[in-house]
Amino acid sequence: MTSPRVPSVVEEDRFWSLLESAWEACGPEAQRAREALVSRDPAADEDGVDALDTWIKQFLANLESLSVDLSSDELTDLDRVLERRLYDIDREEIHEFTDGSDDGFLYCRGFIVAAGRRFYDAVDAAPGMAVLDAECESMCYFFANIHHKRFGDYPDTGSGISRESGSNPTGW
Repeated sequence: MTSPRVPSVVEEDRFWSLLESAWEACGPEAQRAREALVSRDPAADEDGVDALDTWIKQFLANLESLSVDLSSDELTDLDRVLERRLYDIDREEIHEFTDGSDDGFLYCRGFIVAAGRRFYDAVDAAPGMAVLDAECESMCYFFANIHHKRFGDYPDTGSGISRESGSNPTGW
């Protein structure tokens, strides 16, 4: 039996860089909204997501455009990173701040990833930075769905983990 495949540092960096490029293409207002989300005081600002929420659709369109020429292996690598990032924040203490059903919590984790590395790291370190009911369902299987559209099948990440809610035993 082969050991599970873990994303490399290069794959991680490429993943976050691609997301950052998609956000940059949204313009300075989107960047300000992302910065406000990361720098807010969650005790004083329970919402904090509305401004960024208006940019998610454009972000996803930009991300798809940036992914159009990627190979099957490249999309699989990106999906492996996405799967790992979703898995690592599949934790009860984060769920306490996002709420939601199993699917709802997955979509909230999709939002956390979609918002970018700084917000992801902020929530990972301090779960109270998460935002109640902020969701981005499309992000959860983004690269897998692009792979399916382009190559007719879903990628096998070889990770041995699941992005579904409640699948990270150390988080619950």
